[in-house]
Amino acid sequence: MPPQKVEIFKSMEDWAYDNILVHLKPVEKCWQPQDFLPDPASDGFHDQEALPTYQTFLNSLDGVRDETGASSTPWAVWTRAWTAEENRHGDLLNMYLYLSGRVDMKTVQYLIGSGMDIKTENNPYLGFIYTSFPERATFVCHGNTARQAKAHGDINLAQICGTIASDEKRHEIAYTKIVEKLFEIDPDTTILAFADLMKKKISMLAHFMYDGRDDSLFHHFSAVGQRLGVYTAGDYADILEHFVATWKVENITGLSVDGRKGQDYVCKLSPRRKRERWPRMRPRSRSAGFTTEKCKFELRA
Repeated sequence: MPPQKVEIFKSMEDWAYDNILVHLKPVEKCWQPQDFLPDPASDGFHDQEALPTYQTFLNSLDGVRDETGASSTPWAVWTRAWTAEENRHGDLLNMYLYLSGRVDMKTVQYLIGSGMDIKTENNPYLGFIYTSFPERATFVCHGNTARQAKAHGDINLAQICGTIASDEKRHEIAYTKIVEKLFEIDPDTTILAFADLMKKKISMLAHFMYDGRDDSLFHHFSAVGQRLGVYTAGDYADILEHFVATWKVENITGLSVDGRKGQDYVCKLSPRRKRERWPRMRPRSRSAGFTTEKCKFELRA
């Protein structure tokens, strides 16, 4: 990235201290996985899967990476604390699924080992726009899962997913504010990044999911989410429309010729997706069964 663009993120550090780190919760006030799981001392007790990959991704972004592993910049503080908060989600869901007997730990190892390719090119403009999407997507799908779990009588799972959804919403707000600030400081580069990301097609973080047998596991996983109404193409259309409106993309002025083309592309994409999206899938009946897998689905522009 050109040095002058890196300098933009350096100039945003004071703003980030005041506006982004406030979306982290003190450790002592955070829930922990044991709050939702059986007491390990009780009778009958049995003992964010690819989170290392996600932290690696954030630390690949120019101008905001943690250069030392303990940097005091707000970007580095956020990345480490965000990772710590997300780690609780993975721990809790892993433990819940382990207790249910529905987890294959080899799939987790394959996923972490495979890494990911989300085409953000070490570019923080692309990176922060990208992260806004999966944070909102996980907020939506965990909320949908919580409602389904409650309807099927699993109150504990409903509470777990509802609690995680509230964390994801808080994280979404932080990433959304970063992009909002970028649109304010450097609208042309930001809109070009937004359009570029949409043209490349957004793939969710677990798109290399594999269990050692099924080369189409992620596709099948996504299809289950669509069929059950946990996360659907309609939800994606809503998310895209949400960000176009939240970032006031249609109202941006002072753009270059290419910037206006990018703006036009993104603004036309949202209503087109609304028209073309699949019909919302309703959850099947109780007798048809219910899945408890963690929701990280592919988003396609």
